[in-house]
Amino acid sequence: MARIIALLLLVLPGLLAGYGIKLMRDMLFGVLQRPFPYLWMQFLGGLLFFLIGLGFIGGFILHRDRKRNKVQDRFKKRERRH
Repeated sequence: MARIIALLLLVLPGLLAGYGIKLMRDMLFGVLQRPFPYLWMQFLGGLLFFLIGLGFIGGFILHRDRKRNKVQDRFKKRERRH
């Protein structure tokens, strides 16, 4: 069950990033999508969707690899000194 939830957590941001790429591509070809009144706003929305989706997937993979100790030294968490 946990693997299905993890898969869904990766698929949904992946779809969001894919939709962002579609919006940016449509802007380059001059196709205006419904919720956006201007092409430049559509491009910025697509870029935002892409960066949010990609950032979530990248953060998820980094967190998983840190837990399994499979990252380089520069990506390991440092202990805080108080």
